[in-house]
Amino acid sequence: MNQKNSLGLNICFGDIDKPIDLFKVWFEEAKKSEINDPNAVALATSDLNSVPTVRMVLLKDFNLDGFVFYTNLNSKKSDDLKNNPHASMCFHWKTLLRQIRIVGKISRVNSKDADEYYNSRAYGSRIGAWASNQSVTLKNRDELYSRIEEFKKKYPDENKVPRPPYWSGWNLKPDIIEFWLDGENRVHERLQYKKIDSDSWEKSLLSP
Repeated sequence: MNQKNSLGLNICFGDIDKPIDLFKVWFEEAKKSEINDPNAVALATSDLNSVPTVRMVLLKDFNLDGFVFYTNLNSKKSDDLKNNPHASMCFHWKTLLRQIRIVGKISRVNSKDADEYYNSRAYGSRIGAWASNQSVTLKNRDELYSRIEEFKKKYPDENKVPRPPYWSGWNLKPDIIEFWLDGENRVHERLQYKKIDSDSWEKSLLSP
């Protein structure tokens, strides 16, 4: 049995009741095969006028409660999520010919988790979180570099850079998770998990 078939959706359909368990298996495979950022995921949001926007973010944690990424809370994506907490993620791992779509509702992570992740970042990244007014128009790049130097002077101790009040994480709690596996002649395999309650999911095979 080849690698692709060993993780095929028809086999998983009868064996895995919780989508997070299948996600863990696929994510571990992606970490072995993807050259750059296997945790890169497309995040789709929409504003008050229902105009959608999609961009790539990096998944930093996941568990039964959801999928977590971090960002500036004044960014475009955060503004969208404050106004409309419904969002979608899409992982695409080309080397594995696999895709995972997640649809659900987003909420802020708690301060403890945000602090823990922020403090694990490189010094330059923590300074950058202070220096960048994300999504705000720059006169030029020198304006940003100047702010970076200002905050390096303000926080010269690499072990004492507090988390900005406008920087935290978002957690997408899934209602639907779909696993997609490439098939010959575009006869793909699709397995959808739809949440029934806090502990159970309904599984369905979908037409490609």
